[in-house]
Amino acid sequence: MDTVDNKNKIGRYLITAALPYANGLKHIGHLAGAYLPADIYVRYLKAQKREVVFVCGSDEHGTAIPIQAMKEGTTAQAIIDKYHPIIEQNFKDLGIAFDIYHRTSAPLHHETAQEFFQVLNDNGDLEVKESEQYYDEATDTFLADRYIKGTCPVCANDNAYGDQCEKCGSTLSPDMLINPVSTLSGNAPIKKATKHWYLPLNRHEEFLRDWILKEHKDDWRTSVVGQCKSWIDGGLQPRAVTRDLDWGIRLPLTVNSKPLTEGAPLLAVEGQRNAVSKDDAGKVLYVWFDAPIGYISATKQWALNNDKDWKPYWYAPDTKLVHFVGKDNIVFHCIIFPVMLKLHGNILPTNVPANEFMNLEGDKMSTSRGWSIEMDDYIKEWVKKENGGDGMADVLRYYLTQIAPETKDSEFTWKGFQDANNSELVNIFGNFVNRTYVLMHKLCGGKVPAFHNDIIDDADKQLILDIKASVVKVENLLEGYKFRDALFEVIDLARKGNKYMQDKEPWMVAKRQTVEGVLSAEGKKSIDNCLHLCLQLTANLTILINPFLPFTAAKLCKMMKVVERMLEWENAGRIDLLKVGYSLREPQLLFRKIENEEIEAQLDKLKSSIVNRQQIKVDTVEEIKTQKELEPVGAEIVFDDFAKIDLRVGTIVAAEKVPKADKLLQLSVDLGFETRTIVSGIALHFAPEDIIGKQVTVVVNLAPRKMRGIESNGMILMAEDTEGKLHFINPENAINNGASVR
Repeated sequence: MDTVDNKNKIGRYLITAALPYANGLKHIGHLAGAYLPADIYVRYLKAQKREVVFVCGSDEHGTAIPIQAMKEGTTAQAIIDKYHPIIEQNFKDLGIAFDIYHRTSAPLHHETAQEFFQVLNDNGDLEVKESEQYYDEATDTFLADRYIKGTCPVCANDNAYGDQCEKCGSTLSPDMLINPVSTLSGNAPIKKATKHWYLPLNRHEEFLRDWILKEHKDDWRTSVVGQCKSWIDGGLQPRAVTRDLDWGIRLPLTVNSKPLTEGAPLLAVEGQRNAVSKDDAGKVLYVWFDAPIGYISATKQWALNNDKDWKPYWYAPDTKLVHFVGKDNIVFHCIIFPVMLKLHGNILPTNVPANEFMNLEGDKMSTSRGWSIEMDDYIKEWVKKENGGDGMADVLRYYLTQIAPETKDSEFTWKGFQDANNSELVNIFGNFVNRTYVLMHKLCGGKVPAFHNDIIDDADKQLILDIKASVVKVENLLEGYKFRDALFEVIDLARKGNKYMQDKEPWMVAKRQTVEGVLSAEGKKSIDNCLHLCLQLTANLTILINPFLPFTAAKLCKMMKVVERMLEWENAGRIDLLKVGYSLREPQLLFRKIENEEIEAQLDKLKSSIVNRQQIKVDTVEEIKTQKELEPVGAEIVFDDFAKIDLRVGTIVAAEKVPKADKLLQLSVDLGFETRTIVSGIALHFAPEDIIGKQVTVVVNLAPRKMRGIESNGMILMAEDTEGKLHFINPENAINNGASVR
């Protein structure tokens, strides 16, 4: 039999889950990405009686908060005060058991983040640069990317933001916008010089290569190491630590770590060219810098609440720090935050088991488009509406773990949700427990029967071996962050229990060996052994399922009349957990069947939700149709203007995603006379492997332009249908590359 790897079972554990933005409700894709796997791991560690603290909290800074405030006609403070408690309660209702759920608006976090910045700045680990940024004179405000709108240079959408065009998906910068305007005043912004602090990541490439690509290349997930390698190979650049915003954590006014006093010399102290002056009082820490420090401030608050020392969790070398995040947070938790921690003298993460994304019914989840299932909605409809609804919380936990996007993107479907519940939780797990209890009450008087070693057979021995082997398998998988596979092993053990009972047929034994109402001694022993092992298996299943389905485990403990101390992992694998002669409660159905009508209602709701949301947005499908029908013809040009455009047919011979840009593809296009590199914002519409060999129409005399550091030499012409989907403009039949389009 395999043995459990004990190398990770020492020291203390600090487990973090990515801080969710408190700018709105969070959907089940978020739950599956970071919070559920973290909770499973923590429950397992605590069952192992290891020293562990599980921290999280609301991320309450950054432009997303004031932008949401503008949408709702209120203040940023009101937004975070509205959504923080809702998100916190949603997690509780779904069994996510943080030791503390903090918030970055707390004074303790502000102090912690300011101290962190101060240490790095005083040590010369930050750089100060002056640059020109867009500035709104009417509101006296430097404009963040999302506060600037203009015409997209790719698709001519006149409502593109300074960071991306939501119509064509192109990644942009404010300087790329045509005719930019401030969303605050509607006026054209000016360029104005401003000073900011930067974290020079380029200084730490060698450290990151050694730490990630050598030290952790074998124990971190391949996708995590691969994304880190792509970033490092692409060359790391200094990253701004501060922003000109009204909402956020103010910079500490210090020189040599001492608060500035009236009349103190500013920027004139030897070695303190990076000191913060009173002129910088309006600047705040960039949210990417302050948010991960929230893990530290949350740990401090937990320690204060529990009269503990927080420092070992961030400084002691035997502490194992594990970050649970989605793949969009890999760079922050594997590259940027570790550099910050190293400079500050803290420990580095032991692992960052990042998940991929979870899609919904064939499309990417999006709250703004109405294509999502909010945790709050699920709780209201499935958990709170029915008695014992926490079982439905476990059903969601089960299905999300079963389809966890651990190695690639996965997909939630309501039909899959129904099948997971009906076919596995009801028919396998719940059925085994229910049959065991019903037969125990019917054939054994409601008490745990004796086990008779004198008639033990091969089937009994095999079930005992299966129980012990499953414990080892589940434990090793959980240690390796393979939660989906671990859950399969638990259900497979229940499946083996069903087969064992079906083969033994204790109900038939009772029928065959009962004469004149009296069961034979041999028959009684056979029934006793079968149900004794089934009850011991039920106890073991309770321990093994607890990290995944905590509400179900609690119900099983109640049915067995045992305290939850039985759930400690050291008890797993034992076949003497329930004592002979101990009376047990009547069976309780653990899960109910989900009917087709319920699933159809959810699908109808999902479809109507996206339609309703689209109807109140400017860019609805119908409005796009109307806009296209009513859109006036462009300004008249003469033939000579059109003749300047050189259109040629080309064939895409290679395509790949642009690192750090989800919406860009780098294409190699054979034009007959040469092969060109063209960067195109079509990654959300086409997979790279699906477009190789496609013939396309290319503007070949467009001036080159750099996008994400790649020089793009041309533009692919696309057609957009009324639903916003892009289509290639290509010849009906294959034609020679380089052929002119007239």
